[in-house]
Amino acid sequence: MSFCYSKYSKRERSEVMANFNKVFLIGNLTKDPELRYTPQGTAVANLRMAVNRKFRNKNQELKEETCFINVVTWDKQAENCNQYLKKGSALFAEGRLQSRSWEDNAGQKRSVIEVRAERVQFLGSPRSARTQEPAEGHFEPVEQSPVEPLQDLSTEAVWLGESEEQTNES
Repeated sequence: MSFCYSKYSKRERSEVMANFNKVFLIGNLTKDPELRYTPQGTAVANLRMAVNRKFRNKNQELKEETCFINVVTWDKQAENCNQYLKKGSALFAEGRLQSRSWEDNAGQKRSVIEVRAERVQFLGSPRSARTQEPAEGHFEPVEQSPVEPLQDLSTEAVWLGESEEQTNES
């Protein structure tokens, strides 16, 4: 089904347009996970992933390109990623795109789009505490419960915070 948007008013277009924000990635970590904790004690891990794509160009030569993506995990999932993953580990990440903005130390406005992981599954053989020794048992995917994002780091968090304050004042 296709639409010619010039035929519709702005209001009609907003009713027609759909939204879907879902990301599935398989790749390898380019460095060890970075684990930190919020002031409330919630674990947050940043994972830097490399996702490769192989293709043939017009001359039928095999080419490869790499996309580097930041993935953010929360809670127990963040702690598990920090414990069991290391540079080079293969993983599957499922989540949504999230943008956030901040001002750096030089006063420049910065922004980033990253993947907010809802599920991370470790691929390959299990490793114990970032060693080369296989762990006993096997890994199960860790489901992540919804968590409040860090304050002032997400435009969504800022907007929600302002909306909740306005609602509470009413």
